Amino acid sequence: MNSKQVEILELTSSDGLSRIAVAPDYQGRVMTSTAGGYSGDSYGWINYKLIQSGLVDPQVNHVGGEDRFWLGPEGGPFSFYFKKGDEQNFENWFVPKVIDSERFDVAETSSSSITFSKNAVLPNASGIFFNIGIERTLSILSRSEIEKRLSLEIPKDLKFVAFQSENKITNLGTEAWTRQTGLPSIWILGMFNPTPTTTVFIPYNEHGSGNIVNTDYFEKVTPDRMILKNGILFFKIDGAYRTKIGIPASRAKALCGSYDSEKNVLTVVGYNLPDHPAGYMNSRWGNQEDPFAGDVVNSYNDGPVADGSIMGPFYEIETSSPGAALSPGQSLKHLMRVMHFQGEKSSLDPLVQKLFGIKLNQMEGVFCSN
Repeated sequence: MNSKQVEILELTSSDGLSRIAVAPDYQGRVMTSTAGGYSGDSYGWINYKLIQSGLVDPQVNHVGGEDRFWLGPEGGPFSFYFKKGDEQNFENWFVPKVIDSERFDVAETSSSSITFSKNAVLPNASGIFFNIGIERTLSILSRSEIEKRLSLEIPKDLKFVAFQSENKITNLGTEAWTRQTGLPSIWILGMFNPTPTTTVFIPYNEHGSGNIVNTDYFEKVTPDRMILKNGILFFKIDGAYRTKIGIPASRAKALCGSYDSEKNVLTVVGYNLPDHPAGYMNSRWGNQEDPFAGDVVNSYNDGPVADGSIMGPFYEIETSSPGAALSPGQSLKHLMRVMHFQGEKSSLDPLVQKLFGIKLNQMEGVFCSN
């Protein structure tokens, strides 16, 4: 596949300034968005070199995208990324083709949304097969819709684009999915462009139990890259050091985001949490004490691996659903919403204070003394 063969569908606002680019060939993912029409900044990270090469890697194809559909868990006894009996290392890690290199079917379109569908039969690392129906609807959201959802007024001088993905998996098999067999989960990953002036911020429940943050994914998270302060985790983003953090269910809140102080871009990510406590799938590779003690929201900062090569660089904000304990015919949904605001700091500051209880200059300067 080369770049000329990649179909792109666009959803646009009524004034043509807010746009999202969607690729059915890449599992119906949002490749990028803009708040300034064709001359505006592109907010999503795209691997143009890989797309233009036409190559398809049997292991993984990081083509990019602001919202891509994956399935969890990644590691452990119920992983969908390792074969039964294989050691869980990079050489044995393969992303299932259905969520990496196969096209999703366009099921329905309107002026503001596109619905995709796909069916798959996948084994997990315990040798259990899952017959899964996948459906996702991508929608571009208006300024008034976001103002209503966030209970605030967006300053008129701010550039703005927002979209959401509503994702559903259905048990198409004849047996129930249980903790004994392992459970699939919906895992939505947004890939963005890192800069030395970008900070990810994730509010957490200060009164929850257990760990506030999990850091045992890749390289050690050093103190100059993560700060916990007044109920918010700040994570340094520069695309120069490969590491990842995660917030478990007892600490998770439904909003997080990032801020680039050079381009004055505030990105807010919202997602749905269950009404009652639920088990989240543990994606750590190898042996696990508890396969159902996973994270709800994660952030990844890309950087060089051992041989000096690098996948991007990019950074990610990721959200997950609970494990889907479904009887035949039952479904589970997970929604993720991405909102970009760009403009003067004086106009961004009230949004940050209203949504996160912090001033913009506090966020902007959090790593200055470290």
